Amino acid sequence: MAKSKTVYVCSSCGADSPKWLGKCPVCGEWNSYVEEIVATKQQQPHGGSLSSGAKQKPLRINEIEEGREIRIDLKDNELNRVLGGGLVKGSMVLIGGEPGIGKSTLLLQTALRLDGVRILYVSGEESMSQLKMRASRLGIENGDCYIVCDTSLESVCTHIKNISPQLVIIDSIQTISSDMLESSAGSVSQVRECAAAILRVAKENDIPVMLIGHINKEGSIAGPKVLEHIVDTVLQFEGDRHYMYRVLRSIKNRFGSTSELGIYEMRQNGLREVENPSELLLSQSHEGMSGVAVAVAIEGMRAFLIETQSLVSSAVYGTPQRSATGFDSRRMNMLLAVLEKRVGFKLAQKDVFLNIAGGIKANDPAMDLAVISAILSSNTDIAIETGICMTGEVGLSGEIRPVNRIEQRISEASKLGFRRMIIPANNIKGEELRKFAIEVVPVRRVEEAFRQIFG
Repeated sequence: MAKSKTVYVCSSCGADSPKWLGKCPVCGEWNSYVEEIVATKQQQPHGGSLSSGAKQKPLRINEIEEGREIRIDLKDNELNRVLGGGLVKGSMVLIGGEPGIGKSTLLLQTALRLDGVRILYVSGEESMSQLKMRASRLGIENGDCYIVCDTSLESVCTHIKNISPQLVIIDSIQTISSDMLESSAGSVSQVRECAAAILRVAKENDIPVMLIGHINKEGSIAGPKVLEHIVDTVLQFEGDRHYMYRVLRSIKNRFGSTSELGIYEMRQNGLREVENPSELLLSQSHEGMSGVAVAVAIEGMRAFLIETQSLVSSAVYGTPQRSATGFDSRRMNMLLAVLEKRVGFKLAQKDVFLNIAGGIKANDPAMDLAVISAILSSNTDIAIETGICMTGEVGLSGEIRPVNRIEQRISEASKLGFRRMIIPANNIKGEELRKFAIEVVPVRRVEEAFRQIFG
């Protein structure tokens, strides 16, 4: 007979303690310990739990046959790209994001588009009538999509056994609970055990599972960190709800790259794939406006052009303000220090605001040259000539460092009609760059780049 006991579990990392602690000694979070009731099984005789370990024997690595991954085409180019070419059978994918960002819409839309694939959609947050209304708004019909509203782990496993689906979608993992545990749904132990049980079912039956996960106020996925460890892929669905564009990023992917990016546009009839990201990252009317520079960045395998906006003004208060939206504020401070030390522009008593157009977060260091150009353009109130774009990483000594995949960047700028492109001099490869219908200007230092841009 099982005995019950009370333990305190950290809701951030899953560490447990026999008593309440103000600060978790493992992850350092404050006030994260919650009380849970767990059941402990009677201890088995020594060696009893090892009886099932003889089913497999160790093999040399050269004796193991390499299996081929069978992927399911999700009829969504952006989602397929982020997953690495499609959904691998038997894998588990976790999608996290803020409330109302469009996670449920994305997965329901994906499920309804898969004709001929038997899908089980488990919803613990909405009723069947609500899901039917959303499906009607999307305007897609699929007779192979089964909807069930249940929060019991045992019932979900029974439905999977009875229907034998080819894809399972659970919205969300924090609403699923097991009758074997005393704690409430969404607790650390419930999320951990339910995810492990669903993963076991997925691997045994070779069924791919897509989970929706809540996030906490810090922006990370709620529940124990072990949830992100046991799944095969972790995707982050992000974007400002005041903008109509959404970005799907890959944080962890055992079957593909983690640098891929998918972009969607939120509409009344669902999410539209954005095949050309430059259409949303470039505004159409910035001619004659200072503080605007166009950067050629790469996310994953795609190159696109990003509009960088800056505003420099005299500090009204004693301490100058430094604010960056969509760009690392610490890197912006470093670039401001380079401008002041190496180029001689005095910005210590100026407010500097930086914004990446479209509500996207840019991580490519090749945007450095565009950032400092936009800051200088706003500071001098001189507009950058239309038709000029740039790419290059700025070093602490003021040099323009080379970037990767320069030919792909030049090709993208040329296709969008730009006339001149500023690139690092070390990226020049002679005759290869002459095939593009765009003037390529190599520069070595920040001062040289400014002379080419502003004359």
